[in-house]
Amino acid sequence: MAVELRGVTGTDPNDRPRPPYGLLRGASLFLDFDGTLVDLAPTPGEVEVGEPLRALVAGLHDRLGGRIAIVSGRPLAEIAAFLHPVALPIGGSHGLELRLPGGSLDTPSRPEGLDKALARMHALAADWPGVLVEEKPLGAALHYRGAPQAEAACRRLAAEAADVTGLALQPGKMVFELKPAGGDKGRALGLFMADPLFAGTHPVFLGDDLTDEAGFAAAAAAGGAGILVGEARATAARFRLDGVAAARAWLTEEAEALA
Repeated sequence: MAVELRGVTGTDPNDRPRPPYGLLRGASLFLDFDGTLVDLAPTPGEVEVGEPLRALVAGLHDRLGGRIAIVSGRPLAEIAAFLHPVALPIGGSHGLELRLPGGSLDTPSRPEGLDKALARMHALAADWPGVLVEEKPLGAALHYRGAPQAEAACRRLAAEAADVTGLALQPGKMVFELKPAGGDKGRALGLFMADPLFAGTHPVFLGDDLTDEAGFAAAAAAGGAGILVGEARATAARFRLDGVAAARAWLTEEAEALA
């Protein structure tokens, strides 16, 4: 039986309670990656994915009857490589790339203007040591975690590049990303929920960043709930966990509840 989700509020309007035990019964689970399943790292390639996480994800996959997907801003191929040999449905590049249940792929072509945006980003990074350009199949990200003083310059360049190329600007945690318009994590959740494997369940979406807000809203609209991972802030999520360690601990509890 699904857990009742109505009427659950925190005392602080910018905070949310811990998700209840048993929330995943009858659910479909959607997980962001960086900042949710793994701690953020100085560069995207430095995140650590160990066997305990792979085992946790595999166990949830089995106990949910396959109703679990990763929905991340990372390219689909990177997520698949990090979790190998565990094979899950994946929404990569903010859901623009999809690996559906059964393994079929849905990936759009590389957007026009992306190379021009990348050239501008690399030129800025050359002037700001610590700024990192992340090249993706369908987008580009300008990370300033290693140079916080470059935030204004990164914001300005990303906005200008978006105007010139027609790509959409997506802010995140110490990053400005350019991607094709029309793709977000809420759209990805909706496409997964339309698949027979997920249909008829309530979606639960875990994420930490502004990019996850569309996923939280889509989960709520479909009768489910979002779970914010990290510090309290204004959010569409109904519940909150303190960070990656708390998220993994809660997922472990839920896996045991599903056994």
